[in-house]
Amino acid sequence: MIKKVLIGLGVIVLLMVMVFAYMNYRSRTLSPPGKAELEVNDLKVEINYSRPSVRDRVIFGNEEDGSIQPYGSYWRLGANESTEITFNQEVIFNGMPLPAGTYRLYAIPDPNTFRIGVSSEIGKWGAWEPDSKNDLFTTEVPVTRLDTPVEQLTARIEEGPADGVTVYFEWSDVQLAIPIAVKPEM
Repeated sequence: MIKKVLIGLGVIVLLMVMVFAYMNYRSRTLSPPGKAELEVNDLKVEINYSRPSVRDRVIFGNEEDGSIQPYGSYWRLGANESTEITFNQEVIFNGMPLPAGTYRLYAIPDPNTFRIGVSSEIGKWGAWEPDSKNDLFTTEVPVTRLDTPVEQLTARIEEGPADGVTVYFEWSDVQLAIPIAVKPEM
């Protein structure tokens, strides 16, 4: 009797592991990992994120429109694991000072601007909002509407003014451009 119970429990555990592995694999194939990195002079910037696709869905909009990312609601700025950005030195992130390190980025979209949150809470998976006590700041970034929609979320980094960079996030018809400059020596 005990042997049958143990075999039954073993089968249940094995099935649960298989379902979890399948769901994890399916999620990663629908939203594969992405990475953007650039080194300009002494500044190194790296972004790790996951790349969801539009797949004929309304991405940004009102809830009544059936958008998957409603205006005014938290978005992890990607899929799967949290989107993280790393700097090797202190920078000015869209006008805000930010020490060297790795940070979680998230967004609160609106039609004309996105609030970008920068949090010290890293290494998280899933769509759960970060604990606001770990936020370093939030900053407003204007939305640029793209003429040609982007099917899969794309982060890219380009050289910017004053030995800095510009980080771009593009998805659907939305482009965000975040200027990042090396913090001047005092």
